[in-house]
Amino acid sequence: MTDQARSTLPREAKGPFAPPPILGGPAQVVADAIAAWPEVKATTHWHLNDQTRVDGIDFYVGPDELGHIHLDGTIHLATTLELGAEMAAEGLGKPFPWARGWTMASVNRLGPDVAVSLFRRNYDRLRPAAH
Repeated sequence: MTDQARSTLPREAKGPFAPPPILGGPAQVVADAIAAWPEVKATTHWHLNDQTRVDGIDFYVGPDELGHIHLDGTIHLATTLELGAEMAAEGLGKPFPWARGWTMASVNRLGPDVAVSLFRRNYDRLRPAAH
């Protein structure tokens, strides 16, 4: 796997398409900001082992997963290894232990503004000409 490759599944493999749930609190502030960006599609993030159980919101830019926010405010970003390492070095996230090329963080720890900025860095990487 190269640094540019991401370990994301195609959207259709992640469960049925459904409108995103309401997260509430700071996580909802983050979700609303991301969903307003050009080309971003928000949909339900299903529990990994149960595609009938809602577990947050997925964000896609075209076919690429930007990342998702879980119901508890945990963020998983589909970054490159390089971007993930930058975020970790800055104390903003840490490598996701179960998949290469993913970075995890917490809206509750970082606050909405910093959480949005992490998603924005990944968005800018995926779509530098989109804005």
